[in-house]
Amino acid sequence: MTSEAVRRVQSGSPWEETFGYARAIAAGDRVLVAGTTGFKGRVLYGEGDPYEQAKVAFNSALEAIAEFGLGPESVVRTRMYLTHLRDVDEVGRVHKELFDSVRPVSTLLVVEGFVDPRILVEIELEAYRGAVDS
Repeated sequence: MTSEAVRRVQSGSPWEETFGYARAIAAGDRVLVAGTTGFKGRVLYGEGDPYEQAKVAFNSALEAIAEFGLGPESVVRTRMYLTHLRDVDEVGRVHKELFDSVRPVSTLLVVEGFVDPRILVEIELEAYRGAVDS
């Protein structure tokens, strides 16, 4: 795949510049969204609240795919990483609110931690563009 066939979107996260990655990449018929948390810039929304952090993270990821003209109906895969098993229901509730009619494949994992200990959830999305013209 040539570099012309790949388009990148940045969100302004300080980590994107520090670590050299894009928030989302469209490559062919797929759009991949990097791990996204409750941070907007340097501000963490929903500190201590897994529902709010998941909501902010999913909405940030959906904003990234919107840059490619896509919405929640285009999401075919989600991955959710949590630091506490106790937060499964709250994060799952956000997922259901956003994707109940879409039903993407999904993975949910409990991990030891994230780069900032206040982060309770991180999500990734994958969307399908089909025959969308780029």
